[in-house]
Amino acid sequence: WQREFEGSFIYTETEDQIRALADIKSDMSSARPMDRLLCGDVGFGKTELAVRAAFKVAEYGRQIAVLVPTTVLAEQHFQTFSERLADYPFAVDVLSRFRSKAEQARIVERARKGQVDILIGTHRLLSKDVRFADLGLVVIDEEQRFGVDAKESLKRLRAAVDVLTLSATPIPRTLHMALLGIREISSLATPPLDRRAIVTQVRMWDDELVRNAILREMARDGQSYFVHNFVRDIHTLANRLRAIVPEARIVVGHGQMKGHELEQVMLKFVRREADVLVSTNIIESGIDIPSANTMFIDRAERFGLADLHQLRGRVGRSRHRAYCYLLLSPKHPVKDVAARRLKAVEQYSELGAGFQIAMRDLEIRGAGNILGPEQSGHIDAVGYDMYCRLLEQAVRRLCNEPAEPWRDVNLELGVTASIPRAYIPSQRQRMEVYKRLASARTAADVEVLHEDLRARRIGDMVTVM
Repeated sequence: WQREFEGSFIYTETEDQIRALADIKSDMSSARPMDRLLCGDVGFGKTELAVRAAFKVAEYGRQIAVLVPTTVLAEQHFQTFSERLADYPFAVDVLSRFRSKAEQARIVERARKGQVDILIGTHRLLSKDVRFADLGLVVIDEEQRFGVDAKESLKRLRAAVDVLTLSATPIPRTLHMALLGIREISSLATPPLDRRAIVTQVRMWDDELVRNAILREMARDGQSYFVHNFVRDIHTLANRLRAIVPEARIVVGHGQMKGHELEQVMLKFVRREADVLVSTNIIESGIDIPSANTMFIDRAERFGLADLHQLRGRVGRSRHRAYCYLLLSPKHPVKDVAARRLKAVEQYSELGAGFQIAMRDLEIRGAGNILGPEQSGHIDAVGYDMYCRLLEQAVRRLCNEPAEPWRDVNLELGVTASIPRAYIPSQRQRMEVYKRLASARTAADVEVLHEDLRARRIGDMVTVM
């Protein structure tokens, strides 16, 4: 079944996908539970690899939990998994606020009895009443969108099941752990065919800029996103846009709307019955509309690096050139850290820049506390460099790899020591002795140097006599 299922994929796998799939299968075949980070931009094939991993687990009769941050993404994954597994006897279901309480209770009961093979859901999956008969794999999509509490809830699962984490821009702590070798990492860096880089600009709000950009998109029969992350005045902003571009059909969507209302707004935009979708950052995950290729992000300085990159990834999903405008307000000065984030997003706009964005985020925010709940910040207890070295040694030992035989240590003794010129008159020879002394790693090395110096000294005295 596995080979037949993988052959039904309508696209040609990239070398990165093939390599990552081999890594995932190797992890799942080992005695130790998998804990792999799959890093790749939007549209680079992360979901397909998650589907294949889920198929392999379901084939052996175990269950899969797919944790996603938003209801919209949960519904999209439900459709994707259902379509890919339509020809196989696997039960796929979704648990989110779009389901009534009665439906949720029924789904939870079926999962507990093992009647659901793949359960996709939002934070609802972390509720205490959700139990699985035989859980074998946990897939965490858009890992950077989950807080510490959610990850702590998942720790009870990690010791017994395989975990596959998907992210375009992993949080600093996750990326740092992967780079240190605590977690395994696979990177998807090959972009889809015909995909073009997104033109990204940081601009002050300008009515003329907004009008021209929306009209340009409409002229090529396209659509635009306008992200405004303040529900309290989102309708006021929508009315302002209607005044700037009266030719455009504008709809508004946000997370505080009732489920059916939000669904109607999204369907209207998907059906191209609207030209501009004004929304909060709920579109950050799960929206795949190739006709939408212009995006405005209002008050962009208030977003994190990963959020900005994820939002930008909602456009540019077709052959058309895509544009992303990071709008600033002249009434609100931009702080230094925010300016660095905006500069990084503007600089790293090429395809596959998610990993570079994550690395820049690691530099800006720090690596976090690996043994505690902080996802960003610095380790001060023993010093960052020493902590990384100690951690590397521990990882090497656990992997049965040879550990570093020695480590540079500086001792401040408060005394001055040197080789007297009278003892070794030649400056060149004195430097050679200093070099040998610095390279000595054991007491035996020092003893050999001592004997050589003693023999040289006796030889010099004999020569003088």
